Amino acid sequence: MQGPTLELIRAARQRIDPYIVETPVWLWNNREIRTEIGENTPVFLKLELFQFTGSFKPRGALSVMLDLSLQALQRGVTAVSAGNHAIAVAYAAGILGTTAKVVMPKTANPARIASCRAYGAEVDLVDDVVVAFDRVHQIEREEGRAFVHPFEGPLTAQGTATVGLEFCSQAPDLEAVIVPVGGGGLCAGIAAAVKQILPGCLVFGVEPEGADTMHRSFASGHPESIAKVNTIADSLGSPRAEPYSFELCRQYVDGLVMVNDDELRRAMYLMFRGMRLAVEPAGAAALAALSGPLRERLQGKRVGLIVSGNNIDAGTYSRHIQLAGM
Repeated sequence: MQGPTLELIRAARQRIDPYIVETPVWLWNNREIRTEIGENTPVFLKLELFQFTGSFKPRGALSVMLDLSLQALQRGVTAVSAGNHAIAVAYAAGILGTTAKVVMPKTANPARIASCRAYGAEVDLVDDVVVAFDRVHQIEREEGRAFVHPFEGPLTAQGTATVGLEFCSQAPDLEAVIVPVGGGGLCAGIAAAVKQILPGCLVFGVEPEGADTMHRSFASGHPESIAKVNTIADSLGSPRAEPYSFELCRQYVDGLVMVNDDELRRAMYLMFRGMRLAVEPAGAAALAALSGPLRERLQGKRVGLIVSGNNIDAGTYSRHIQLAGM
């Protein structure tokens, strides 16, 4: 399958440039991280939590929405999300002078629901993320709104690939990159960019145990679904994989690992203790993978971690840190 070329990725980066920031990269080299993973593994953090709206999601949403016709924008857009994508679509809608109606599960973090509304979106709350996909397609049919998919499609991949494009220029000679996986759109885009720029760099995806759709899809050879999402990393809680992002991941990703909720909480605590970064569970997933299942394999390599977002309220964050048992 033909994925996004470097030419297309660079064009996407230029197209979305007025509406995003180039997030910083930080070499994490203090006592806390050296104690955790060893002395000889340089760790570079791509800090997408500092992106507008608090996550990487505006890159893909804008890549899609900037391609809509004026007529489509006049009808408005709709999206489905546990939060970060919904916030990004609301943000992009405001920039582009249109309206957004987003579907979110009732269990979504309250801070994310509030953020969507603050950006001007109408929020439709449903029982769970599985029902949410049915509801968003109903809105698409009945109201004529353009559906901005949370992770699937060539334009989305071109947008998320800009993270990898930036990372490779900011941290030269990376030997491995670890990317959180929900539906797979972020991992697909980043992997496509990294492998074209640094063919020898390993790319790993990390999923939470309670939302292992990409693992199941890799095992069967085609996109799979799960009946229920069960993880604190709700940003990674996609109930299904989709063909385009699945095929890109299968083409470019070297391996997948899983982490459990306790490992995510521990990584959240380590990021706060070592970097004073308060991240959501998904934002700590790459660190959880490096300090857990990938620790020995990546020993001594120059490793890049995608810190994907920080949209979490103070109360929920504090409870996770307390449960880390540190």
